[in-house]
Amino acid sequence: MSALLHYQLALLARSQRWLAPVILYAVFLAVGVQSGQPVLDSLAYAAAAAAGAAWLVRICASNEPPAARTCSASAPGPARAHLAALLAAFLAARARRPGRARRDGHQRRGEHQRAAAGGPRPRGAAGLIAMLVSALLGTALGALTTWPLLRSAGKAVPAMLLGALFLLVTTGSPAQSVLTDLTAGSREGVVPWPLGALAGAVAAAVAAVWTACALTSRRG
Repeated sequence: MSALLHYQLALLARSQRWLAPVILYAVFLAVGVQSGQPVLDSLAYAAAAAAGAAWLVRICASNEPPAARTCSASAPGPARAHLAALLAAFLAARARRPGRARRDGHQRRGEHQRAAAGGPRPRGAAGLIAMLVSALLGTALGALTTWPLLRSAGKAVPAMLLGALFLLVTTGSPAQSVLTDLTAGSREGVVPWPLGALAGAVAAAVAAVWTACALTSRRG
């Protein structure tokens, strides 16, 4: 499994197809993380880029030509080979850090007079949890909107974009929950710990990845 994971990460790095989702994430940061903005609000906005993680999953799942995919899956099996691709996408998405948000964001007067308790470290930890939720949900979304579930890009890409929007606006979604917690914490001057959202994101990612890998074994 380790060899498969290194193989998939090397394919992703050499393909340079990761540039587009990285640019998308940079745009999120440029718009949502600005000097003078409350740091928890900035972290919440930066964590909303689940579509970038889903895009990375689609890239990793389609990086290999069919013949190469057959060769790489011949020994470990198609399910484990597909799992390695999904894990590589998750690790690439997880590599992003809200460092700029922690560096640039600070509390401003007026609406956000009360500074978030505990200083920058708890705020950074809350932001890391939010980013992890975003990466997990993006991985789940990508696993459900690419091969072997959806083969046509004409169907998969709109489904991926609509799914990312659905995750952010649906009440009860872990993504919507973590964004609400962070922005509410910024208003109230407390640092939230969105562990419930993290647990929901982990469950969603495990279910989606298991489904995709199981279908990969059946459909080859």
